[in-house]
Amino acid sequence: MEPAHELNELFLQLGLPEDADAIDGFVAAHRPLAADVALADAPFWTRSQSAFICEEIARDADWAELIDRLDVMLRA
Repeated sequence: MEPAHELNELFLQLGLPEDADAIDGFVAAHRPLAADVALADAPFWTRSQSAFICEEIARDADWAELIDRLDVMLRA
């Protein structure tokens, strides 16, 4: 099943630049995220970004798959 959204759209939802270079730069700047830190609790999110991540994961919404993908990217 294809994701309902693309990674760049997730970055738009989070209010972040969505071009490929900006996404790569964000991941490089914030990686590696410690294993004991939940993605939504990472110190680089604003309160609203963190709330969005929590809500979408809890609802298992369309965004959840991309949030999980971003989580993996930040821990690699």
